[in-house]
Amino acid sequence: MTHAVNVPPHQTPTKPRASARAGKVVVKPFCGLIDPVIVEDPVAFVFPGSVSRAHAKAVWTWVVRDLCSDLISAEGVVNGNFGAADLEPLMAEILKRMKKGIEDAGADFETGRRLRAMLGSDEARDSLPTLMGALRHRALLTKAQAFGRAINNMTDEAALSTAVQSMPLQDQAMAALLFHAAMGHIANPTRLVSTLIRRAGSANEETLARTGYTPILDAILAHAQNQIYLLQPNGAFADIDLTCRGLERFHRLVRSLTGYVEFSRNSRWTTILAGLTKLVSERIEPRLKDIVPDLNLAMRRGREGADRLDSDMLLAAINGIYLLSTIRDCRDSLALNAAFDQTWSQAGQALETHIQRNLDLLRQHPGDVPTNARLDAAIKMAEVRFNPEYAETLRRARAAAERRG
Repeated sequence: MTHAVNVPPHQTPTKPRASARAGKVVVKPFCGLIDPVIVEDPVAFVFPGSVSRAHAKAVWTWVVRDLCSDLISAEGVVNGNFGAADLEPLMAEILKRMKKGIEDAGADFETGRRLRAMLGSDEARDSLPTLMGALRHRALLTKAQAFGRAINNMTDEAALSTAVQSMPLQDQAMAALLFHAAMGHIANPTRLVSTLIRRAGSANEETLARTGYTPILDAILAHAQNQIYLLQPNGAFADIDLTCRGLERFHRLVRSLTGYVEFSRNSRWTTILAGLTKLVSERIEPRLKDIVPDLNLAMRRGREGADRLDSDMLLAAINGIYLLSTIRDCRDSLALNAAFDQTWSQAGQALETHIQRNLDLLRQHPGDVPTNARLDAAIKMAEVRFNPEYAETLRRARAAAERRG
């Protein structure tokens, strides 16, 4: 399974693209200028370097509809004809109007109430300073992404240490935005955390915070949280590869902290880590419980009438085994040990049983299409659940069964 640097990767701001499924334009808040710091819901923990997409959309609607209707064509935004290149020359005036709108809301209770109503929540109102900071530093966000990619190619620890110090750590608000933008492109956050610990002279979280590295640890946690929305899809046609890469990325980010940083028992970061572990585990556990039932349904021959192959169920079974293998690799960052151990054992036993039954059927009916299809899938699953050598043994056993038939 490949490891994603970020899922999905942030893109250079472009004009809104058309959705292949619905034929509609996907409207990006602020035409994609702040995409590097936008995160997807659910957002259980708020970080100073990122803004939820829901809040960014609410603020963008406020700007287009209420503050700058004379500057920005709402119709152009909706149909995709107004893009980043059109927005950029207007940013100075837009930021000026946003600043005045916030000041007016702070000076008058009724105006403030109307602003919260327009944005839809207090949380969206509270996100305004971060969002405006991202807009002010929008040019640096792209450079921060390039910085993240450059870190991947640094093999010298001294060069990596120097690169970290080149970031504006003295300005924590700006550093939070830039490190969030960079983190989406850093393939191995463990190397970065190890460098921070060496520079700080201690793995203690308080020492790291005093040294100015809070924005970096926050960025790691924010990106870990941003993988959660990928873990929801269900059904035979869910993008299991996307789900597995999201889970792997979550594990890699979390382990870069829990494996190296010494956290206090009840600290803010400890609380966040525990909360994220719980959220991810709650999303994965129902799917974990479906793996063995799906496998049994897919591999079992129909008891009445002609044997019919359920291709959707077969795909769901294969996806479940791939997910099970990924959970095994990521279990140190999850709270699923008992459920995983049980499912891992049961899936192995079920596979062996179904493989033997289908080999027996193949000896009786060598050309049976459903039996051959089930064996194809079973051998593929055995390669993932056990190992390639066992899968090769099964292929030879299948060939022998066909000859005997």
